[in-house]
Amino acid sequence: MIFSSLSQADRYAHLHPLFSRAFNYIRDTDLFALAPGRYNIVGDDLIAIVEQVQGRTREAAKLEAHRHYIDIQLVLDGIDEMGWKPLADCYNPMSEHSMEKDIRFFHDAPASWIATPPDAFCIFFPEDAHAPLVSNGQIRKVIFKVAVNPGA
Repeated sequence: MIFSSLSQADRYAHLHPLFSRAFNYIRDTDLFALAPGRYNIVGDDLIAIVEQVQGRTREAAKLEAHRHYIDIQLVLDGIDEMGWKPLADCYNPMSEHSMEKDIRFFHDAPASWIATPPDAFCIFFPEDAHAPLVSNGQIRKVIFKVAVNPGA
């Protein structure tokens, strides 16, 4: 898991072949002008999902994990207090992994919480369970789904 500010994004661009494309998209796009929804940037290998939702409580947030995608979760407005726990320490799954949605939820509690303000992001790798959208207000964010194995 990585937590950083957008001003430091170039430090992480080399970690995956599509990270630089995601960060360039952030720099070159008026993200506030995008309506909530899904935007394919590089086919199904790099997808942007714009969300504008009312935050939920820590108790209502469930840890989730993905196998085929890395999440870059960029907060645009509000504060998203995201929960985190190593997937290896999650022992109480709510269901099997959904191949269609690439997600599995857990009853486990996060090990820590990251208050993520505007212009900050978290990168969650497949080994990172995370519980996003925790806030007492509105959250506007973009989640970049980055294929672990692009082109596969």
